[in-house]
Amino acid sequence: MDKLQYIDAYIAYIQLEKTLSENTSDSYKFDLNRLGCFLRQNNIVDLNEVNPSILSKYIRLLYDIGFAPSSIQRSISSIKSFFAFVSSEGFIREDPSELLEAPKVKRKLPAVLSVDEIEKLLLSIDLKKRGGLRDRAMFETLYATGMRVSELITFTYEQIISVEGFVRIFGKGSKERIVPIGDSALYWINEYSNKERSLFQKAHSDSTVFLNIRGNAISRMGIWKILNSYAKLAGIKKEISPHTLRHSFATHLLEGGADIRTVQEMLGHSNIVTTEIYTHVDREYLIEVHRSFHPRSGSKG
Repeated sequence: MDKLQYIDAYIAYIQLEKTLSENTSDSYKFDLNRLGCFLRQNNIVDLNEVNPSILSKYIRLLYDIGFAPSSIQRSISSIKSFFAFVSSEGFIREDPSELLEAPKVKRKLPAVLSVDEIEKLLLSIDLKKRGGLRDRAMFETLYATGMRVSELITFTYEQIISVEGFVRIFGKGSKERIVPIGDSALYWINEYSNKERSLFQKAHSDSTVFLNIRGNAISRMGIWKILNSYAKLAGIKKEISPHTLRHSFATHLLEGGADIRTVQEMLGHSNIVTTEIYTHVDREYLIEVHRSFHPRSGSKG
């Protein structure tokens, strides 16, 4: 079920009887339809089949992807309100959300940059300095594709399918995924390749896209240091790492309206839930999702 059973009755209830604003009711509907997509992925077709375990699994999923804590709390509120309604109306036998709460996590939740902070970070890069074009292309690529830093440092030109607007990414266990990259990242990769890469390239350099001063693939620590220097220039106070751009990529797509299944496909995040929930997502649909919901899909500036 993408659209939850009884969702229309519930929305009418919160608008007419609870007198919630249209914006609030739209937000609740958005959250609940995302839950509906998740339930369908888990082969749940009837609300009576929903149990506390599957709801907790869904909330944990939002955390693991890097969803903003405030958005997770709103999702919990909308879920509890919805199930309280359908239970009180007799549509389901019992309320599975009564004990639902945000999971207690020992580790610190990953930082997520806002769209404005991403913009400030990218604009802090001095394109006239050596390495400026490389750094802009690197961070545009990380944010555009959601790839891991380990995937970026081994990223080669053979992996770019520029005509179709995709990149091939080889993730954990050498699993391959095809991800849209967007116009902005492609533009900056081309700028770097045409105007600056030769400054880093040595006789031993291979087709790895992003090189260091010695002509080798730039290191994970090198990217971390470069990113933090620009974050300081941009006035970003959060503790961030290259992985922050991956979390921001996922969060901005999800909060923009992309469904979880598609974002998981782009992330190569099969460890979040069992791989059985995945179904084929064709390339045209991935491109459309990326264009519709990624803040920089069509931007070059």
